[in-house]
Amino acid sequence: MKIIIKIGTSTLAHMTGHLNIRHVEELVKVLADLKNAGHSLVLVSSGAIGMGVGKLNLANRPDDMPTKQAAAAVGQCELMYTYDRLFAQYGHTVAQVLLTRDDVDDAERKRNFENVMSRLMELGVLPIVNENDAVATDEVGVSTTIGENDTLSAIVAGCVGADLLILLSDIDGLYTSDPRKDPDAAFIPVVHEITPEIEALAGGAGSALGSGGMTTKLKAAKIAMENGCDMVIANGQKPETLYDIVEGNYTGTRFIGSIGNMGKESET
Repeated sequence: MKIIIKIGTSTLAHMTGHLNIRHVEELVKVLADLKNAGHSLVLVSSGAIGMGVGKLNLANRPDDMPTKQAAAAVGQCELMYTYDRLFAQYGHTVAQVLLTRDDVDDAERKRNFENVMSRLMELGVLPIVNENDAVATDEVGVSTTIGENDTLSAIVAGCVGADLLILLSDIDGLYTSDPRKDPDAAFIPVVHEITPEIEALAGGAGSALGSGGMTTKLKAAKIAMENGCDMVIANGQKPETLYDIVEGNYTGTRFIGSIGNMGKESET
């Protein structure tokens, strides 16, 4: 399959902003194995600003835009160095692709992006995508940026014609309410349609991620499903979970984009 995997900052780094070495090494090992099995992978990786904060020895994540941009520029180098070094141990080559909103909104630039992604995957390269946070800011309005990597990963999935999008984060999936506060919260393993009731689970007062985390994930699910791509929200703390997801097992919450995709997963 052609699989997009979005990795959140919480999956990559400690609270200090420094790399979670053991966890990232485990993750890269599983991803390399999935490539060895014949799957085409694209990573959409967060973490540039967080790792920049650690690299620059800043006390906290900066509030001002220039320092955020500086942290992103420093952290992106650290992020790609880490991926390049770890994937090389398993014989895989990575490529960096940094995007801004214009790269997916402008028809010609979007076509250029799709062409380079297609060729990279044909060559067996693993593209690692992120928004270009060193130059893309939301100071002049959110329409100028993609803004967060849940949405970016769904856009990338559509551009490359992916079969499956996996969002790895610090949550297990979608619940009827916040399981940390409500002992009766029920886990939702499968979603066939993003209904107003499903959207309300992200924005309601009882939501575990009402501040935006689950909202952006449901937005990504809607984009993916409209493009016939299945999407899974899963906890990134156990990288081996990716094997179950790729094999079509119901780990995390799976949003069904097409019946055809489920068939391809079960055959894998």
